[in-house]
Amino acid sequence: MMFETSRRGEGGHRRIYCHFLGASVLFVLLSLTQPVTAQVGEASPKGALRPIYPRTNLATGYEVISTWPILPRDLTWGAMAGIAIGPGDQIWTFNRGAMPVQVYTPDGKFVRSWGQGDFREPHQVRIDPKGNVWLVDSGLHVVKKFTSEGKLLLTLGTPGEPGEDSTHLNRPTDVAVSAAGAVFVSDGYGNNRVVHFDERGGFVKSWGGLGVGPGEFSLPHSIALDSRGRLFVADRNNARVQVFDQTGLFLDEWRDLMVPWHIVVSDRDLVYVCGSSPMRWPKLPIPGLIVGIPPKDQLIMVFAPDGRAKELWTFPKGQKPGELDWVHALAVDRQGNLYLGDIQGKRAQKFLRLAASSRSPEVAKKGLPKLDEPIQRTSKP
Repeated sequence: MMFETSRRGEGGHRRIYCHFLGASVLFVLLSLTQPVTAQVGEASPKGALRPIYPRTNLATGYEVISTWPILPRDLTWGAMAGIAIGPGDQIWTFNRGAMPVQVYTPDGKFVRSWGQGDFREPHQVRIDPKGNVWLVDSGLHVVKKFTSEGKLLLTLGTPGEPGEDSTHLNRPTDVAVSAAGAVFVSDGYGNNRVVHFDERGGFVKSWGGLGVGPGEFSLPHSIALDSRGRLFVADRNNARVQVFDQTGLFLDEWRDLMVPWHIVVSDRDLVYVCGSSPMRWPKLPIPGLIVGIPPKDQLIMVFAPDGRAKELWTFPKGQKPGELDWVHALAVDRQGNLYLGDIQGKRAQKFLRLAASSRSPEVAKKGLPKLDEPIQRTSKP
């Protein structure tokens, strides 16, 4: 039998410890201190000791900063739908509470808030290369472009009117904006398509449709661009990520790895995806049911541009500091720290990246490799 508890360290950081109950505690302690008298399959010399394993962490880890951010007394959060990093490394949060847009510094200081009464169902936030703020409202069937101070610049879709044509969306979920100003919307819960607009908001084309084949979708829940202009779509019910060029040409799919909820591409073109491990449809057919609700676990995966899985982290499912409950929002800063927001937990949390330890003297001298660089070793005869 096992339970989890936590202890607060310096700086508000919190680590998770596991304890065994009952007599197993005494057994474990004694087994670590007593001589080994026998091993399976062979006799051990009397008095032999267990090896002292090197306490070297070759795995990257994360530690929650439970004091981040410092919310003003008059502000609260609803379900945390979106998080993005903007100019000056400021952290933009988009929640379903009374004050939807709230901005904080990396060390947790409050910067500004706006948007009260302007949204029906906040779903995602993105910051484009020029610093404009794009907010997706699946309840109003629109995607809106704002200045950082909250001035409305552009609206895609017709507010309050769902549809499937050049001027209507149906519960859109996310938006990606290229350096040239091209806009791509994952549309979404209702239409299962990707819609391409020009920088002025003019309709260009759409592709997709409900299905399981290449280029078809079953709830496209997120969309992101890499530096090469490729589009990554979280095809949530189909438990895959699909890759396209900007004309809608299907390039690749990454299957059987996770149920993807949100995608972020780093400056080095590493593809971060949050969600849960793969799940299947339940046997009981329920109209409108979504795969992975509720999620059985919470995880983050990092992929190379070619789809190779590079890193994976699991997080405890719950609402204590360091736990996640329906993780829906993800942002990554230049230091590799994670900002994660959850729907049921109704909060944003910052997770400090803990680097792996050096694994050999030569690596220690040269420093750790980047995430997308192999470790170089030299062999001696």
